[in-house]
Amino acid sequence: MHEYLLTNGTKRRRRSTQLSLAEMMTLVVLFHQLRFRQFKVFYLYYVRLYLRKEFPNLPSYSRCVELLPRSALALTALFESIKGKCTGLSVADSTPIAVCDNLRIRRHKVFNGIAQRGKNSTGWFFGFKLHIIINHLGEILSFRLTPGNTDDRKPLPELTKDLSGCLYADKGYLSASLKQQLKTMGINLITNIKKKMKPIKQTCFDKAILRHRSVIETVFDELKNLCQIEHTRHRSPANFVVNLLGGLVAYCLMPSKPKIPVAGTYLQA
Repeated sequence: MHEYLLTNGTKRRRRSTQLSLAEMMTLVVLFHQLRFRQFKVFYLYYVRLYLRKEFPNLPSYSRCVELLPRSALALTALFESIKGKCTGLSVADSTPIAVCDNLRIRRHKVFNGIAQRGKNSTGWFFGFKLHIIINHLGEILSFRLTPGNTDDRKPLPELTKDLSGCLYADKGYLSASLKQQLKTMGINLITNIKKKMKPIKQTCFDKAILRHRSVIETVFDELKNLCQIEHTRHRSPANFVVNLLGGLVAYCLMPSKPKIPVAGTYLQA
């Protein structure tokens, strides 16, 4: 895997470890699946006590945390292999991922120069935006992470490059140029309109799906409160990425997800 990675030409020592890449990935995903709040508690008081048979060569906690960033690329590949498939009916939205309390923004150093201040319907935050597209079965199709001050419409063309059919979103995605751009890609962007805009003809089916579009908020709620993708205890950007990817993979492996009740005859084959 490392033979294909881009480098700046600087040689770096990469010490081998008894903890395999598959074991690192398993620990990250298992942490999110078992709903632990802190990885340190999970590692010291669960893994080391009850999973010694499954992980016979466990390093110290500090060494394990140091090794976890090595699993980021593999977790990305795992997500791509288990993510949902396009059904012709997709929902797009974004959610803030705060990395610190607003009162500590000026003192925050871990994500200095990376995270940005942003604002959503609930107020200001400092961190990132997680942009997600799901299908009507609640399965994640694609995601992007951007600074908190990024317009929701900006990453949408890249998010939808492998999709087709109808894409439903809120008023924050209103844009004639974006709608036309997506149309050339085979995607029909459907949103609600603002009060002073001219009415747009929509089918009863489209109106019904727009009323159920809020199911993606349930997905965000499960990602944040069950899979723990958001907290303010990160000590490095690399571990933040690993935590996010682990949470997304754990969600993809959940047997039951929030769904939009839709008859199959309305969907693409």
